[in-house]
Amino acid sequence: MLQIPEHKIPITELKTNFDVRIFIKREDLIHPKISGNKFWKLFLSVNQYLEVKPENPLLITFGGAFSNHIASVSAFGKEFGIKTIGIIRGNELENNWHENPTLSEASKNRMDFHFVSREDYKNKEKLTEDFSNHYPNALIIPEGGSNKMAVEGVQYMLGNDTKDFDYLCTAVGTGGTIAGISKFAEAGQKVLGVKVVRDDSLEKTILHWSGKENFELKDAEENRYGKISDENVRFINWFLEEYQIPLDPIYTGKLMQTIFELAEKGFFPKGSRILAFHTGGLQGIKGANLFLKSKGRDLIDFES
Repeated sequence: MLQIPEHKIPITELKTNFDVRIFIKREDLIHPKISGNKFWKLFLSVNQYLEVKPENPLLITFGGAFSNHIASVSAFGKEFGIKTIGIIRGNELENNWHENPTLSEASKNRMDFHFVSREDYKNKEKLTEDFSNHYPNALIIPEGGSNKMAVEGVQYMLGNDTKDFDYLCTAVGTGGTIAGISKFAEAGQKVLGVKVVRDDSLEKTILHWSGKENFELKDAEENRYGKISDENVRFINWFLEEYQIPLDPIYTGKLMQTIFELAEKGFFPKGSRILAFHTGGLQGIKGANLFLKSKGRDLIDFES
């Protein structure tokens, strides 16, 4: 069985001029390759799967060209000796995936790929059924890793060191992480999610998984998934210089920029203690910089 890592995650206070105290919990440091919250979202599902001792264990999941989830599942498989398959959105990638930093790294982690058209990718229920029939012993993990077990796994991001904060904040993609934080937060704690996708169903999904109404969602300045604004690049580079903490442009960069903007506008009551979870995703910076370079735009500073 997989063991819970005995690794204390640091919480760093960020010095600001606001009338609140902002802290960041470095979940990105839980593992050098399995990114932050992805570790906890996979942990219980894979443990439950391995309990039945499947013959030739196999993890199958979904993701796009620069998916943190694909990167994390491939690293998880390599770390624990489990074969992995990634169902990748965009069959145009089949002949040039070697040029993609995320897929190249996943391949080094011995993940096999199955490329599908963007249209076929939309019907994940059919893809799941097809792969289940072909690999009956496999564990098929949803895109982003969010499911009931993932929500339960997120409880390990909380503990005695998070109990005294007034706000717990995270970026929101598929909703599993914020649902787990909401479910296991202390009474009286407020949970704030910064949406990085346009999905009007997220609130209902989170409430279903969490069972609590202690959360609030805010939109990032540009919450279209994968959209990288010049302002966000400037913020990420400033944040690295100011605090020596790298952020990614899809999740944590938008999270921290939004928290700072809300603090500046007086959204948080004076004296509030605000904790943001750094959920990783730093592997995506290489792909983001390839895109930014192709457009002649400023790059994201990052030392891997």
